[in-house]
Amino acid sequence: MDRNLQILGLAKKAGLLAVGAEGTGAAARAGKARVIISASDSSESALRRARYSAEIGRCLHIIVPYSGFELGNVSGRGSPGTVAILDLGLAARFLREIAETDPEQYGESADMLTRRAQAQAEKKKNTISGKRRAEQ
Repeated sequence: MDRNLQILGLAKKAGLLAVGAEGTGAAARAGKARVIISASDSSESALRRARYSAEIGRCLHIIVPYSGFELGNVSGRGSPGTVAILDLGLAARFLREIAETDPEQYGESADMLTRRAQAQAEKKKNTISGKRRAEQ
């Protein structure tokens, strides 16, 4: 199995993958979606809906070179046209991996999410160390 699809499978097992138009839309409206991923064979209507959800949720939207069938194999649900990764670290990792295959199309998005993930990790680290100092 492709490494990118393995990352999606990992997100699914961890409960960090929203599946289908309704699931991704709800995740985006709740501010939980980090990247909305559309299958290469998605209809124009599905792509429009995914772009709109990404705007609402202020997250990225990308079209990947995988079919809805391949996304369905990973997500365990038919052949969804869209899925959304809900964890910033996993989203950044997915985009870094896919950027290796097509840096021109995915490189900028991968860099942006990687920076966001690093900033989030640094903030979390500082919060934890600040709590430890306060406890002493």
